[in-house]
Amino acid sequence: MEQMRQWQKQFEGSLDRKTGVVELPGGMASLDLGQEYYYLSPADARRVLTEAWGNPAAGETLGMIFPAEYSPLDEECWGVTIDYTEDGYVSDEDANSIDYDQLLKDMQAGTVEENKQREQAGFEPIRLVGWASPPRYDAAEHKLHWAKELQFGESETNTLNYNIRALGRKGVLELNFVADMSQLPEIERRRGDVMSAVSFNPGYRYSEFDPSIDKIAAYGIGGLVAGKVLVKTGLLLKLALIFKKFWIVLLLAGGAVAKKLFGGKSDSPAPGTT
Repeated sequence: MEQMRQWQKQFEGSLDRKTGVVELPGGMASLDLGQEYYYLSPADARRVLTEAWGNPAAGETLGMIFPAEYSPLDEECWGVTIDYTEDGYVSDEDANSIDYDQLLKDMQAGTVEENKQREQAGFEPIRLVGWASPPRYDAAEHKLHWAKELQFGESETNTLNYNIRALGRKGVLELNFVADMSQLPEIERRRGDVMSAVSFNPGYRYSEFDPSIDKIAAYGIGGLVAGKVLVKTGLLLKLALIFKKFWIVLLLAGGAVAKKLFGGKSDSPAPGTT
């Protein structure tokens, strides 16, 4: 027990928390976190995800955002992973015409098909229960958010998959909350803070798109919600489901240290996903 407490103290002390204005790796975007949130570098974020939260090793992120009042080892803690996909400029022309109820049905049907491959590969099946928060697009800021409620296998506790997407000239910043369903009210309350903290740097802004030289992504807003899929004649050609399962295993009496795990045997996408 004492050894675990010493590890906790050393681990927390080794993290380089950055507040205020932070430029993300790659130089395409920045965060303005003030003092209410802090940023951990890709290396520190990887350590939190693997060493502290017990997740299998996965691809490198651009780092993570955390609320200032929590340590990553606190039971109540949640975090936001940051990634960037440079597939080109994502047109938002379809934003006002998407039937999200129908899209949800299509995604649920796609999940059933994906589960056949997941189970063959040894992964737990996933049930897409529904929207925990329906998709909303801010046309002025070119930012999109939505949340899904998921069930992994026979788990009695459903999982929250909360997403923010910020559209840029050459690609999309992907912010994903690692939290559970019980934290949905807090995430909803603080979502605006996280959204407003993210901005593209000059040269990467959505408004700077030049159709004569810039690449255009093969999907629109609907494709982002469904999982960066190609859409043809209104039908999803394939559906990607890459989610993080999140629950707490107490490692110390009284809950001093929490361990958070992803679902399945790996954080890699199931065969056939992107």
